[in-house]
Amino acid sequence: MAILITAASRSGSLVPAIRAALVSLVALFCASAALAADLPVLTGRVVDNAGIIDDASKAALTQKLAEFETKGSDQIVVATITSLDGEEIEPYANRLFRFWKLGQAGENNGVLLLVAKNDHKMRIEVGYGLEGTLTDLHTKLIIENDMVPAFRAGDFSGGISKAVDDMVMVLEGNPEELEARGARNPPSSSAPLDPIVTIFLILWATMFFGGLAMAFLPPFFGTKLSPGVYKWLGMTFRYGQGASGSSSGSSGWTSGSSGSSWSSGSGSSWSSGSSSGGGGFSGGGGSSGGGGSSGSW
Repeated sequence: MAILITAASRSGSLVPAIRAALVSLVALFCASAALAADLPVLTGRVVDNAGIIDDASKAALTQKLAEFETKGSDQIVVATITSLDGEEIEPYANRLFRFWKLGQAGENNGVLLLVAKNDHKMRIEVGYGLEGTLTDLHTKLIIENDMVPAFRAGDFSGGISKAVDDMVMVLEGNPEELEARGARNPPSSSAPLDPIVTIFLILWATMFFGGLAMAFLPPFFGTKLSPGVYKWLGMTFRYGQGASGSSSGSSGWTSGSSGSSWSSGSGSSWSSGSSSGGGGFSGGGGSSGGGGSSGSW
């Protein structure tokens, strides 16, 4: 009898704990659903919820992106929103990219161009599979040279159209014009260091910290050119897989990490696998790890 009472009391004490756990799970589910509900629906290749793209430009962009997608398997989507509601644009863009599942599953070859009108911010979010082609440097140049000047002049349609043109150009294997344009119009804050100062910093870091310094400083302070390749103090540093097959005279640094490579997709079309899409258009199951660049105007 005592055993039954003890068991009953123990089971009774478990009920509130189980109830609390269930309430927490329901709250977590509701919070996730609320976050998803805040994201716009993928209705086409151009989702202009902020109403900043004129009809003619929207039609031209949609046609251009459809033709580009048909020629290969890469997918570019343009999205504009009114406000980020206090959220930073980087996590918002990544959430939206994953919610829409841009690009092919396994290839992760999607690109999202996002503009937040009231926040005066923009971002180009690049899928895993395209980070070696449409690099952080390229997206930064596109934002600074194409979008920012046009947006400051009030020409949202022109800035977005030019950005799309340059992204397509790079993804089709012709980045030279964009890179040359960037070299002609460098940001004012990127003044090169004096060569003597550069040599001193490298010697000092190597003397006191050895190879450890060269393993961490370029990725932290330098500019990412492609996966495993960084430019810092006027030199190019290559790490892991990014250093293989290249000994073109640049001052490279190779760490012991193995890195990974990705293969480009075939020209085949991809299936519509996203539940967030609408109007017969959706992403193909791709994802992003946060590659790309952000800016403001």
